[in-house]
Amino acid sequence: MDYTPSFFRCPLCAAPLEDAPTVLRCPSGHAFDKAREGYTNLLPANQKHSKAPGDDKGMSAARRAFLDKGWYKPLRDALCRLAVDLAGPSPTVLDAGCGEGYYTAGVHESLLAAGKSPRTAGIDISKFSIQKAAKRYPGIAFAVASAYRMPIADQCAGLLLNVFSPLALEEFRRVLKPGGIYLYVVPAANHLWELKEVLYSHPYPNEEKETPYEGFTYREIIPIAYRIHLPSQPDIHALFQMTPYYWKTGREDAARLASLPELDCQIGFRVHVFRRV
Repeated sequence: MDYTPSFFRCPLCAAPLEDAPTVLRCPSGHAFDKAREGYTNLLPANQKHSKAPGDDKGMSAARRAFLDKGWYKPLRDALCRLAVDLAGPSPTVLDAGCGEGYYTAGVHESLLAAGKSPRTAGIDISKFSIQKAAKRYPGIAFAVASAYRMPIADQCAGLLLNVFSPLALEEFRRVLKPGGIYLYVVPAANHLWELKEVLYSHPYPNEEKETPYEGFTYREIIPIAYRIHLPSQPDIHALFQMTPYYWKTGREDAARLASLPELDCQIGFRVHVFRRV
């Protein structure tokens, strides 16, 4: 029986993987079963630094709940516009650190709506996040994998997304085609400023900089800034739990945030747009 080539390659020997209904398999015989949600775990045990690396079940659920309410929709809309404007007619899209697939799916659906034929995949080191992504977006290939050792073929991606995820430059250079587009999203200086004012006595702004990276040329930096009003404590807690502050904040400071009935907060992103040389 003939099977179609998978988006992914074998994490053990780097050979191409064939996509069967329930398994991905390489010519050397390495096989990786698909979970019932549709994703594949391509993170070998020797690449794990803990039993369950990446975001835990609570953080993944909090981010899904927060994003589903559209608080970060302006960022997703900006990424979708860039993808439609810059990608070719049949782009291969890779989201490195895709989480629950919110931005991955937005870009994929926008490209389809624009009459293009994308082939899209997302990877994340968190099994809990990938489970949610694969279950909701069956038209996209998802895998548990590390951004620092991606099970992706050389120069196969034409569009690479990296939204608040690790900056694995060597791997990004490897998997992007010459001329490919890299969209790198980082927080702006005052992102979540009011949240940080509640949590910390002396909050500091995020550093904003323009850093040239070998193998890439800058096209532009797109700033996105607006304010949100979180009307309830569950919304505030979902935002808090999906940030790194959740693990770095003392009990007393977290209790201060938990006492707020509502919160007005600045939101700010910077989308760095690169082209692969």
